[in-house]
Order: sequence, then C-alpha cells, then structure tokens
Amino acid sequence: MKKFLLYFIVSISGASILAIEILGTRILGPFYGVSLFLWSALITVTLAALSLGYFIGGYWADRKASYPRLCLILGSAGIWVMLIPFIKQPLLFITEPLGIRFAVLIAAFILFFPPLTLLGTVSPYAIKLNTARLAEVGRSVGNLYAVSTLSSVLSALLTGFFLIPNVGVRLLTICIGMLLILTAAAGFVSIRRSRMAALIGISVILFIGGFYSISQYRLTGMPEGLLHLEQSPYAEIRVLDEDDRRYLLIDGGIHSLIIKSEWKSLHRHVAVMEMNKYFFEKAGNMLLIGLGGGSIVQQFSNDGWTVDAVEIDPVVVKVAHQFFRLNPRTCTVFQQDGRQFLMTHQKLYELIIMDAFGSSSIPFHLITREAFGLIASRLQPDGIFAINVEALGWRDPMVNSIAATLKTHFAEVMVLPVNEPPNTLGNIVLLASNRKLIFPEELLIHPVEYAGLDPYLHWLTVQQNHAWDNRFVPALKNAAVLTDDLNPVDIQAEAVNRVARQELHEFFGRSKLSW
Repeated sequence: MKKFLLYFIVSISGASILAIEILGTRILGPFYGVSLFLWSALITVTLAALSLGYFIGGYWADRKASYPRLCLILGSAGIWVMLIPFIKQPLLFITEPLGIRFAVLIAAFILFFPPLTLLGTVSPYAIKLNTARLAEVGRSVGNLYAVSTLSSVLSALLTGFFLIPNVGVRLLTICIGMLLILTAAAGFVSIRRSRMAALIGISVILFIGGFYSISQYRLTGMPEGLLHLEQSPYAEIRVLDEDDRRYLLIDGGIHSLIIKSEWKSLHRHVAVMEMNKYFFEKAGNMLLIGLGGGSIVQQFSNDGWTVDAVEIDPVVVKVAHQFFRLNPRTCTVFQQDGRQFLMTHQKLYELIIMDAFGSSSIPFHLITREAFGLIASRLQPDGIFAINVEALGWRDPMVNSIAATLKTHFAEVMVLPVNEPPNTLGNIVLLASNRKLIFPEELLIHPVEYAGLDPYLHWLTVQQNHAWDNRFVPALKNAAVLTDDLNPVDIQAEAVNRVARQELHEFFGRSKLSW
C-alpha cells in the first residue's frame, strides 16, 4: 500500500510541475505579453526551484524521511498554488515599474518558486523511502523518475492541448492546488487511519471552499464591460466594451478597435491599409495574414475584393464572427499558420497584407528573408505586400531591419508612418513591391472637405493624408537582414512591449478588463 502511495504522490508531483510551468504563460502573459523573456523567466524559475528542491529534499531525506512529512510537503505546495490567483493582481502592479525583464522574472519567482521548490523535494524524498537496500538504489531511482517524467509528459499534453482551452486558467490553477492538498490528505489517511475522519473533513472543507471561490468568480468575477474571456490554444482572448468602443484583446494587447454605433474601425493602421486598394485600377484578390476582428476584411470586401484570410487561432475566428459582425460570406478563412498556408497554397494575389504582429510577440518565422521570399512568390508581378508593425517611432531599428529584409526580394520598399509625433509608440505600415509605388494622389480627399460633416470620414482622411504626406524610404545602412537562422526580433521588440504595456495598464487601469 505504501509503495502504491509513493508512486501516486510522485506522479501527481511530476504532473503538477509541468502544469504550473505551462500555466505560468497564461497567468503572466496577459499583463506582460507572451514573449521570449516570459518563457525564459519561467524556465529559469522552474529549473532553479527544482534544483533547490532536489538539494533540500536530499538533505531532509537523509535526516529523517517519513511518509507524513512527504504528505506535508505536498499539501504545502498545494496551498501556495491555490493562493496564486488571489495574490497575482497586487504583485503585478508592484513589480511593473521594474521593466519587462526584471518584473516578469520577479513575479514568476514569487508566484512559482515556492511551490516548485516544494515539489522538487518530493523525488529525493521518495527515493529514500522507496529504497530498502543499497543494491536497489539504481532500480528505485529509475522507477520513480520514470513515473515522474511520464506523468509530466501526460500533464504537458493535457494542460496545453485540452485543459487550458476548455477549463480556463484560474479554475485549473485552483484545481491543481486542490489536487495536491487532497493527495496529501489521502496519504495521511492511509498512513494514520485514526485521523481519517478529521482529514476527510478538512479535505471536504477545502474542496467546498475551492469550488465556492471558482463559482463566485464565474458568477461575479467578470467585470462590467467584459463581454467574453476565453483561453484558446494560442492565447487569452478578451472582448470588452467601453462606452461606444469595442476592443479585441489578445494576451492583453489591443488587436481590434471599433466604434459600435457605426461598426467601423478606429485603428489608425487599418485606415492606412485601405490606401492599398488605390494602387490598383480594379479590385482583385487579397490575402490577409492575421484576421483579428475582421476590420481589414470588411474594408476590402465592401469594395469588391475577393479576400482570403489566414488565422491560426480558432477562437479569434469565432470572436470575429460573434462580436465584430464579420460576415462569413465576405471572405474565406483558413485556420492555419500563415507561413504554412503560403507553402501549401499556390494562388497568386494582387495584394497580401500581414497584420499578425502584437506589441509583445512578433512571430519570428513570418518576418524573415525566407518568409518574405514565399510571399513574393505568391504575388502577381505588379502585386504589393503590406505589413503592419508596432514600433517606437518612425526610425525604430526594428523597422529598418524589416525593410532591409524586404529589400532582399522587392525592388521598392516604403514606410507609411501612422503615429504622431514621430518618436512615440505607434503603428508603422511598410509597403513592398517590384513596381513603382505611385499613388494617385487625386484620390486622397482633403480632411477639410469632411470637417463638421462626417466625423468618421474626417478622421479617416486625416490618417491617410498624414501617412502619405510623411512617407519615406527607410535607412538600410547597417540594418540587419532577418533570417530563419539569425533573427533578433524578440530583442528588438522588447522596448516596444515595455512601453505598450505601460500605456495599456494606464489606459485600462485596475478594472481587470484587460488582464
């Protein structure tokens, strides 16, 4: 019975370690963004905690190993895990002034280091309890680590493929804590039966308390204005309303913004993207990589363009139809990675727009020389490729790197700046083509013509005139070409993410609408 209990405890411990590590991206991601630095911080904290846990566990095991103490360690880890959803919010605001790298590292350390350290002590402690003779050490260690590792493998698959998208982050975190506590309680009961009634009572109380906190969160935890919150296989998706505006947030970053009274986009780069249609005498085929709320789709389909959209996240597609009135008849949506789509589809387009980048995460495989080569091969001879990126100013080194990479496949590269003043955070639209990018300026309507008549059209023409009047050819000297082999875009995007997150947190405040 004791051997079965030992293997059971080790399996639960191993499964919890991987689940907590993966959950960390969804617990911290909406606040900091899911970036290379977040993953690095979580892996660092996990490995450091396990190393310390192994050291402490071995020391404790040699002093006096016992099943009750092993159960106490497991239960203590469970209590800390159950507290994570409740201590997260104040901790994130306290650490925010430290900057992305240090803030995410310290937050990950405080939230996850204690329970992971405790769980790390389980393996050496269990080895000591499972080893009766020196001759059995090898087999004992091998068996326990095999069970622990196999449990971790299954946990990683279940957590990422099924539990997070279907159960949710808060509920899953509390359930892991409850599982650890209940496993510890079951261990106590099996070793000391005289305490069975008391321990069963404690377990029931914990279960009821956890269930109550979960139910209360689901009933009252959604703040006013938050219309939808869902964990997809790729990100946390939120839809929220503030006054007459509706937002689509992906991992805490704004990806779509519309004015509800008119169902028109208020994103400046979307207004600038519309200018691409004026480079062509008639509507043609357009490919959009990154659907968002579908504002760009509607912008072009309304003028007769045949639109294909590629979106890897099924929840984003669902939300675009449900909350942003994307008509399925306006475009064909392919649920696929953008680069994979380009590799497997041979269709040629007059216009390809890439709008798949957020402040915290630029999919590096979509922004390399190899990826741009694929895109160039899917364009008609007079086709245009347009990219939207968020940058710190018009002359951001990241913009120059992207432009230099585009230049390896396209004769003409032009930048249409969106933000103002030029040294602030905002969107940049890059155009690339193998033909001269000559814009029929007579199609640009002067903003004065709409002043006082149609506020939205006035705003739209202001954005387009500003972008075209300030167009420029980016500086390519000393700019790095991004490749599949060497791509420092995560480093370049860190400063952008830091400023963007600060502005987002100031804009939404502590209302819990955005994270």
